[in-house]
Amino acid sequence: MCSIIGYCGPVADFDAFQRGFRRTVSRGPDQSRVLQAGEGLLGFHRLSIMGPTPEGMQPFARDGSYCVCNGEIYGFQALRRGLEEKGYSFQSGSDCEILLPLYREYGTDLFAMLDAEFACVLYDGETGEFIAARDPIGIRPLYYGYDSRGVIVFASEPKNLVGIVETIWPFPPGHYYRGGKFVRYRDMAQVDRVCRDGLDAVCANIREKLTAGVEKRLVADAKVGFLLSGGLDSSLVCAIAARACEKPIKTFAIGMDTDAIDLKYARQAAEYIGSDHTEVIITRQDVLDSLETVVELLATYDITTIRASVGMYLVCKAIHERTDIRVILTGEISDELFGYKYTDYAPSAQAFQEEAEKRIRELHMYDVLRADRCISVNSLEARVPFGDLDFVEYVMSIDPEQKLNRYGKGKYLLRKAFQGDWLPEGILWREKAAFSDAVGHSLVDDLKEYAGGLYTDGEFEARRKRYRHAQPFTKESLLYRELFEKYYPGQSGMVAGFWMPNRAWAGCDVDDPSARVLANYGGSGL
Repeated sequence: MCSIIGYCGPVADFDAFQRGFRRTVSRGPDQSRVLQAGEGLLGFHRLSIMGPTPEGMQPFARDGSYCVCNGEIYGFQALRRGLEEKGYSFQSGSDCEILLPLYREYGTDLFAMLDAEFACVLYDGETGEFIAARDPIGIRPLYYGYDSRGVIVFASEPKNLVGIVETIWPFPPGHYYRGGKFVRYRDMAQVDRVCRDGLDAVCANIREKLTAGVEKRLVADAKVGFLLSGGLDSSLVCAIAARACEKPIKTFAIGMDTDAIDLKYARQAAEYIGSDHTEVIITRQDVLDSLETVVELLATYDITTIRASVGMYLVCKAIHERTDIRVILTGEISDELFGYKYTDYAPSAQAFQEEAEKRIRELHMYDVLRADRCISVNSLEARVPFGDLDFVEYVMSIDPEQKLNRYGKGKYLLRKAFQGDWLPEGILWREKAAFSDAVGHSLVDDLKEYAGGLYTDGEFEARRKRYRHAQPFTKESLLYRELFEKYYPGQSGMVAGFWMPNRAWAGCDVDDPSARVLANYGGSGL
């Protein structure tokens, strides 16, 4: 994972620029560089993954134009060969070096050509324009704001922009910025044609496309590891990778020292696929000690994101401190596509699809944000196979009547697609547990108890009313909001609001985001 910044005009306060950029050096600890681009600046903190030689250092420069990109461009070799046939030459093995030649050949149409997770800022030396873009799901982060003189500034994280711009906004996924306007080039939630394949064909396509999504993410010039919770999604990613790799893959699981639900399931999955497995055990004090750090690195006040991030942050911290792994594959985005526990209550297929569209468009503020920050702050790169563009496009197109839970088992299509000898039956068909619950029910209980002891009922009511947007509604949410405001004062608009089940649906009008409070949770957390 790398960090980029693009100041698209004269810098109002260079010291503030430098302070802001230094805040994300952990995203790219290998090397840092800032170059003048027209009247502005482009900066890059490098984590060497593809093309790790010095020639792969950014910003890339070509004929007076410059580019910085935090990204992984899959299949870039074919694009590079096509550019070489047009007379372009390259100095490194970096996938991102192809961006300036692609821009010269295709202009802003290049962004729709990419099979990639990326955020980039380009400076066109011919026109003097700055262009920025972000991948269609928003797996790689990008934020923006305007300085006191009205100059737009782009950066990988909100912390880069604190003290530089007045208001910080997330760069919309699937858009590029040019000439003062944001233009959508791809909407992953939009379905142009409904796929009405039969069950067998649908499952075969799911298996084929997810397998391809995992395999392309195994290509790296650095060592690769895997988060294995013991749940369906991460277990499938690991099972696919284990088949594709000649040597045993390295998997990592985390759990509380008292009641970690998923450690035993992760161990079963690891033994079945033959991985080199590591368990990280944490305590109540570890959770409380890391809480403020987690809120700062996330730049969110969202309850479920923070709860689920504590374990992810601590396991990635252990990976960083104890291994030489640089790339981590995770299981995010499956729920948005195939359904949560609460989507069992969807009143119709259309409602299910609309909820999926909403979740896909908001992913960059919740689950994807969690994976990026918890992994990148520990100088690792996140790769998300369920976010493969071809895979997401296909699953979103499947007739939602088939995706409804009419089978007595959530995510039935995904499970059936990998029926056979991929995973133990007990892993493939076990009910989903909420991430933070799977680390240990006590994790959430400890956080709620801790927050409950900080405020009297009167203090809670008085202090929560200070906030109009996304007003806290529990003592736990008030604690998170106050920690958020300490580091990002007045910037709550970066997040749409609290991630919650759809309250408009019967059975989903709850006061906590955890699936544990739903009537259908049942034995999920066992």
